[in-house]
Amino acid sequence: MFVPLSDDNPLRSIQLQWVTLGLIAANVLGFIWQLTGTADDRTFSFALIPAELFQVRIFGGSAKGLHDTVYVPEAATLVSYTFLHGDFWHLFGNMVFLWVFGDNVEDAMGHVKFLLFYVLCGIAASLAHAAMLPTSTVPLIGASGAVAGVIAAYLLLHP
Repeated sequence: MFVPLSDDNPLRSIQLQWVTLGLIAANVLGFIWQLTGTADDRTFSFALIPAELFQVRIFGGSAKGLHDTVYVPEAATLVSYTFLHGDFWHLFGNMVFLWVFGDNVEDAMGHVKFLLFYVLCGIAASLAHAAMLPTSTVPLIGASGAVAGVIAAYLLLHP
């Protein structure tokens, strides 16, 4: 397995990668929040569940799934699922890749565009997953799709 520890590309136009750091912090806080209380119920409420997403035609509100304990519009789960993780190693792997590659992509795009890019990559990944498994009731969680978009951008910027 390939685990990057660092890269040799210095930051050129920003002083601090605060969006990357903020995303890492948000993911860690989301994971800690998951661990407090009844984690499974929270996970089901904020995770992307393709069958529920298509039941309300994406923007039709909450599907009120069997395990949902919190009212969350299904469209919001297109983003909220990226801040939940299955276990520590799932979180750790995603955040290491975001830490190593995110700063250079943020440097190239700027803070606001990078944040928008990250969110759009997460949404695109969730829609692709849902399109492939439209009747699935298994919750999708993790920042892997958003982080994969960041890695792709990094590879285009630094081939």
